[in-house]
Amino acid sequence: MTITTDEVSTTDEVSEVAEETAAEETAAQTATHTVAPHADHQATSTGLSHNKLLMWMFLGSECLLFGALISTYLLLRERLPEGEIGPNDVFDIPFTSASSFVLLVSSLTMVLALANMNRGDERRFRIWLLCTALLGSIFIGGQAYEFTAFYNEGLGYTTNIFSSAFFSLTGFHGAHVTIGIIMLMSLLVLNMRGRLGPERAETVEIVGLYWHFVDIVWILIFTIVYLFPQ
Repeated sequence: MTITTDEVSTTDEVSEVAEETAAEETAAQTATHTVAPHADHQATSTGLSHNKLLMWMFLGSECLLFGALISTYLLLRERLPEGEIGPNDVFDIPFTSASSFVLLVSSLTMVLALANMNRGDERRFRIWLLCTALLGSIFIGGQAYEFTAFYNEGLGYTTNIFSSAFFSLTGFHGAHVTIGIIMLMSLLVLNMRGRLGPERAETVEIVGLYWHFVDIVWILIFTIVYLFPQ
């Protein structure tokens, strides 16, 4: 049986097409096995990753806690007996306004830190992250100074019902800011050790959500407690 040149050429072409198809299928299966499990691990029905969803749930529970503390403060503030030391006797609005502005600026620096991480500019990420932690530390230092000044003027935690509610609310928030600073510094250390890069930018975003939350809560506290003391 004689095989013509055209038949041989056709057979070779079919073999080449079959090999290319098999190679494409193998590549697709490999991509599915390497990428899909990671996506399934991260994705939820809400479109958020599991870690981000947990942070939102945590912040939701924190809203309830701060709501309870603010409500308690509003109720006890109205029961302050006449003649006892109260907010109008100790509050220094200009000083607290300045420290509040410092905390609000830290939200901007946090946004800049995340933006630079997403762009892969880790040097600027570290700079802005450090600025955020520094601004938060200045706020905490201002709060410590304010508490000390109040105590020297005769307003301690157990002085009256107003002071107890005030120190509980603002101190609870200050503890949250302190935790946020620790989280920021942890990110900085991880990045410097090469364990936090652009591929893990979501971790920075999650910490940023927490930081923005404490900033927003302070706006509410500052408005209710300081701008409308009684």
